[in-house]
Amino acid sequence: MFFVGDKIVHPLHGAGVIESIEERTINGKSTCYYVLCLPVGGMKVMIPVDSCAAIGVRPVITPDKADRLIGKLHEIQTEMTQNWNRRYRENMLRIKSGDLLEVAAVIKGLTERDSQKGLSTGERKMLRSAKQILISEIVLSKDAEYDEVELQVDAALCG
Repeated sequence: MFFVGDKIVHPLHGAGVIESIEERTINGKSTCYYVLCLPVGGMKVMIPVDSCAAIGVRPVITPDKADRLIGKLHEIQTEMTQNWNRRYRENMLRIKSGDLLEVAAVIKGLTERDSQKGLSTGERKMLRSAKQILISEIVLSKDAEYDEVELQVDAALCG
């Protein structure tokens, strides 16, 4: 159970702060939702309280873990298949895992592919989304500015 003000992560949307806990009735069924306010773009996401574990919602990492993660980014080895369909599915599974190292591997792999062969529109969107997920969590963890963290992540990925 999370509380108002807690910093949590939704695997597909990134990190945010629980703004409220609301009860809504949909199709005659009453359900409690966390209203998650994402700092990037001010988007709000409603997450069913009962589904949090299944979705993979978790607390934001500690500042120490964020620093260690940034330090490990240059070590990530990427190997992506040439088949666009399979590559897209594999990358989506990595993002859905909620593991920040897996998300970083998607970012690194797609960034390398973009510099060599370019990316499709779908993969370009996936790259933006993965970066937002990673950076939003580090921003909340370290109470830092988005642009500052983005520069740190980009520098670390380049090694």
